[in-house]
Formats: sequence, structure tokens, C-alpha cells
Amino acid sequence: MMSKIRLTTLFRAPASEADFKEVYQQELPRIFNFFRYQVGDDALAEDLTADTFEKAWRNRDRYQSDLSAFSTWLFTIARRVAIDHYRKRRPTATLEQIAELPSEDHTEDAAQQRRDIARLSILLSRLAEHERELVALKYGAGLTNRAIASLTGMTESNVGVTLHRAVQFLRSKWEAHP
Repeated sequence: MMSKIRLTTLFRAPASEADFKEVYQQELPRIFNFFRYQVGDDALAEDLTADTFEKAWRNRDRYQSDLSAFSTWLFTIARRVAIDHYRKRRPTATLEQIAELPSEDHTEDAAQQRRDIARLSILLSRLAEHERELVALKYGAGLTNRAIASLTGMTESNVGVTLHRAVQFLRSKWEAHP
């Protein structure tokens, strides 16, 4: 695992392909999971993750280590990619249409997992956009409340309260309709 010091040293000047590959491997799961929570679609999350890393690579010379950690800079790019995605308003399939798509894996566990994911996606869609983003940053990307506060401009306390309320809402709705 690359240390924060290594990352800031690495990105004082444009990174080599090998250095960027190392950063890519470290941050890929967190960025992907952020998008996965945001959009609820693995294929789309992969595309948005790729867009994020492409923009980071093209703009790597703009990173300023004295202003933020590299991961903060990368998540700022990811948040902007998500915003751009939602602004495009592409036609999408409904969750009912997705649930009816044939699948190669017909095991009961896989079917239950798909139902749970669809159900969670529906519940997440009932949250306000900023709450959904906080949930994605916290549970999808695994960021701390402090890192989320830094990214969003909210206070750490406000992040914690908002997340607590969002999770309580999700939990109550999940338990109400098993």
C-alpha cells in the first residue's frame, strides 16, 4: 500500500505510467464503489470510473499536493464526473425492466442478491441527492467523515448527522418491507 507521503511526492511533477498504474490499482476499488453506490449499475460505474482516471491522467500536472491529498483530488474529479453524468439525463431502464433481464446465473443466492441490490437501489433513490452522495462516499468509497467533509465543504459533524439519518431511514424502510 502506497503511503500518503509517497503519493504527494509522486504527484509534485507529472507521474510516469508505472507510478500512475500503482495509484490506479490502489484507488480503483474505492472510486468504482463510489460510482456503484451512486448509479446502482456496475457497467455504468465502470465507465464513470474509467472517465475519472482518464481525466486524472490528463490533468495530473494540475494536482497540487500542498492543497490536498491525492485521493481527495481524485474524488473531486469523481464527484464532477457523477454530476456531469446526471446532467446528461440519458434514458435509462427502470428497475423493473432490469429485474426482468435474463441472467446467466440462476442460483437462488444470485437471485436474492439481485433482489437486494434492486431493493437497495430503490431505497437509495428515495434519499435526497446530497444524502445519496454521502452514502456513496462513506460506504461505497470507504472514506472517513473527515475526508467527506473536506470533499463536500460540510462540517465533519454535519456529515456524521446526515449519514446517521440517511442510514436510519434506509434501515427503517428495509425492515418495514422485508
